[in-house]
Amino acid sequence: MFLLCYNKLMLVYASKLIGARILSVQASGPIAEISEPIVDPDTLKIIAFRVSGPLINRTGNNILDVSSIREYSTFGIVIDDIDELVGEEDVIRISKILALNFALPGLKVETKKGSKLGKVSDFTVTSEDFTVQQLVVKRPTLKALLDPELIIPRKEIVEITDYKIIVKDEEKVIKARAEKEDFIPNFVNPFRNKEPGFAPADTKTPDEQGN
Repeated sequence: MFLLCYNKLMLVYASKLIGARILSVQASGPIAEISEPIVDPDTLKIIAFRVSGPLINRTGNNILDVSSIREYSTFGIVIDDIDELVGEEDVIRISKILALNFALPGLKVETKKGSKLGKVSDFTVTSEDFTVQQLVVKRPTLKALLDPELIIPRKEIVEITDYKIIVKDEEKVIKARAEKEDFIPNFVNPFRNKEPGFAPADTKTPDEQGN
């Protein structure tokens, strides 16, 4: 049994998806591996993956629509059969996105006020529907001395163009970076309940407190 199921939603680095195995229930094993995520810039969601492998070279069908994915686990992505893979022109909505040649890594990130924050080096998606949740931004050389990278939540994104991503004011982004303790590679459950804070217990005896 190669499938390990998860009952909790998780985040995963997009870079960790590259090279992940595509597992076929019909073949009872791997048939390909992921070579590239295909992101819709309008919804900020991975809608498909380019895949590669010896079997793929024979058929020419190298696109996996995320709607065909049964499960994602540390073992890989599970689909029913190799027939789930399609060609780049077979699904209109996917072919339109491919024609845009859009990719998040490498895009410049700026605030609404024009402050340059850096470039996208990676991003995280949910394991359930592959929606982008966070951007990992590599800082410019001078700013990198204090902050090598920023973690920018999806809610801070204002606009996406062909060349850059515009986010809210830098103060809010910096605050978001300071709250990134829940972001642990490779997986993290962002919905886990946080324990309430408690004041330190008073360890002094009644006699000591009276002094």
